[in-house]
Amino acid sequence: MRDDRRDGLALQRRRWGADPDGDLWRFALWAPRAREVGVEVEGVLRAMARDEEGFWTLRAPARDGNAYLFVLDGEPLPDPAARVQAGMDPLGASRLHDPRGYPWAAPWAGRPWEEAAIYELHVGTFTPQGTFAAAARRMAGLAALGVTAVELMPVCHFPGTRGWGYDGALLMAPHPAYGTPDDLRRLVEAAQAEGVMIILDVVLNHFSPEGAAMHRVAPDFFHPTDKSPWGDRIDFARRPVRDFALDTCRLWLAEYRMDGLRLDAVHELKDDGDPELAVEIARMVRGLDLGRPLHLIAEDSRNVSYLREPDRDGGKLYDAAWNDDFHHSVHCLLTEDRHAFLASFAEDPLGDLKKALRDGQVEEGQPRPPRRDPRGEPAGHLPPTAFVNHNQNHDQIGNHPHGERLLAAAEPGGVMAAHALLLAAPYVPMLFMGEEVGETRPFHYFTDVSAELAGLIHQGRMGEFGHDDPGVFPYPNDPAAFRDSVPDLDADTEHARAWRELTRRGLAFRAAHVVPLLRSGRVAPGEVAERGERALTARWRFAGGTLVVHANLGAPGEAPAGPFHFAQGEIARDGFAVAARVEAA
Repeated sequence: MRDDRRDGLALQRRRWGADPDGDLWRFALWAPRAREVGVEVEGVLRAMARDEEGFWTLRAPARDGNAYLFVLDGEPLPDPAARVQAGMDPLGASRLHDPRGYPWAAPWAGRPWEEAAIYELHVGTFTPQGTFAAAARRMAGLAALGVTAVELMPVCHFPGTRGWGYDGALLMAPHPAYGTPDDLRRLVEAAQAEGVMIILDVVLNHFSPEGAAMHRVAPDFFHPTDKSPWGDRIDFARRPVRDFALDTCRLWLAEYRMDGLRLDAVHELKDDGDPELAVEIARMVRGLDLGRPLHLIAEDSRNVSYLREPDRDGGKLYDAAWNDDFHHSVHCLLTEDRHAFLASFAEDPLGDLKKALRDGQVEEGQPRPPRRDPRGEPAGHLPPTAFVNHNQNHDQIGNHPHGERLLAAAEPGGVMAAHALLLAAPYVPMLFMGEEVGETRPFHYFTDVSAELAGLIHQGRMGEFGHDDPGVFPYPNDPAAFRDSVPDLDADTEHARAWRELTRRGLAFRAAHVVPLLRSGRVAPGEVAERGERALTARWRFAGGTLVVHANLGAPGEAPAGPFHFAQGEIARDGFAVAARVEAA
């Protein structure tokens, strides 16, 4: 693959899309069923040539910023691999964009994975302005808090101006509602200037049911009969389809200087290829030489471990996976919520939390009533850094009927103790925006789609939660659902100050004490013992010492001996409290 450089940025050549090529531009589109394909640049239409694979290509004169469309059998369509659109409409003209023109101010060497303390945010609601530029101005504050990585919910172009980003129409183009491609680069640069990594959430398993041109460009992109939870399943058995996924991942890493990717719903990247697509993506990423470590996180409902085990050459595939098992254990321990996927964790949440602290995952293939089909594989052999733990995230908040945060359903002292436990444990912690100030405002599911589609979404959510009253759920297209989801990150109440200070202290403890242990390497599995009916002590032995964390989760147990390097509450007497220390090796 050719590698062009200008202004220090590597331009990784793509199979799909429009790329600068010397004094010309190379246009490429896979449209195997089309009889004639051309590209129209600023009103000038030129015919393209077809190869045996069904790719249509052309090298032609054009300029950075020119508007263009592909014309398939007379129908003008956007470039599905566009770097940016000419306007807000994802079905309108695309615009040529040369990514090498951005003047990166300083080099960035990245950070090792064991230093990750992640903060998940949605660009559109993270600030009142909802833009890349406004988000960039908050990076210094996150760094001062102790955050070392920001995970952006998807920023690709979706229909309308409001949405979570998981129903993308153009997977390689930043949404213009948030700003320009260079605005996104300035956000990345602002974070990295503060020592904060940027990880992007990428969705490869489906397109939006509205606004995506891929069905019209290449019907063979999709499986002829198989369906996914979100519509037609993408047919990753086809080489051009796999290459589109690889192009997408490569673009965000190489052209935007991202430090890593979080791959959404890896379990839905179904194919019969060897290797499977998730593995091929990881190997491609590990083969990139971009001058910094690159990190990969999987969301995988299967609870498999093999993606986090050494590859055939002994190297890494995925650094970590989102660990919903930890969330479910904590959630069921602190609330009365027993809905759907939480049911198997409602039986013995304290026992599940013990296992999550000891082994990382809870569900490892064992029978788990009332779950009918066991899920998971043993994962206790994986390092703690292979698990991204969280008490809240966009899914676990936004997929509640009213977008309720944990503080809306649980005892505040219990939530603070769970927050302290998350930060003190050796697993990679992830916070959701607003969690650092104890935000109680909701994070709703919101959209800006056609009334017909919004109605279907609304009906589907009611069915999912067993309600037949439309008033139970905020209507996703209601702008208020979007506006009400903006957290007050500048809150200066006693409540907010207490949460902010707890977060700062917990992340400082992690940086000073936990990270050196992780760097030294674990030497034994975790150990968890009960100190009382709702009190635990967990120990993790590393070459550099032993991490000990005591947690009261509803009642004090036998008083542990101090001193402690980090504490929330009084561990000897408070019903909700956490205390942690590191013992010398």
